[in-house]
Amino acid sequence: MQKLNFPTYPFQLKTNEKKTFIFDIIRKKYVVLTPEEWVRQHCIWFLIHEKNYPKSLINVEKQLVINGLKKRTDIVVFNNVAKLVFIIECKAPSVTIDQKTFDQIARYNLALNAHFLLLTNGLNHYICQMNHQEKSYHFLKKIPPYKI
Repeated sequence: MQKLNFPTYPFQLKTNEKKTFIFDIIRKKYVVLTPEEWVRQHCIWFLIHEKNYPKSLINVEKQLVINGLKKRTDIVVFNNVAKLVFIIECKAPSVTIDQKTFDQIARYNLALNAHFLLLTNGLNHYICQMNHQEKSYHFLKKIPPYKI
């Protein structure tokens, strides 16, 4: 898999039937290793090991309904009182982050009202802090650390 703009982590990989799988420490199971999953797993480990987010507050592929359609967020992160803090959308490294991909995570946030949005293809990361009262946002340079 491609080197990403994340630290290197000791992932558990296995191969069978000509497919490679990676162990997801949140879902506690092996999942097919796709380029998008490679980005998602790096992002999860980064949140846990670099930013100190507890595993128990991270949810992967959470289903939501927007305008009657079922959608799935890649990663959501809650605080210690079960309030949604982060929506994270992971794309394969080959996917360019553009207005269309940003609109996708913004639509998810209309239903979820997260405080932060993170859009990443593993190479480029875009972090927004939302101001719901003013209906605005601003970009951050870094992913904020976990705060109790």
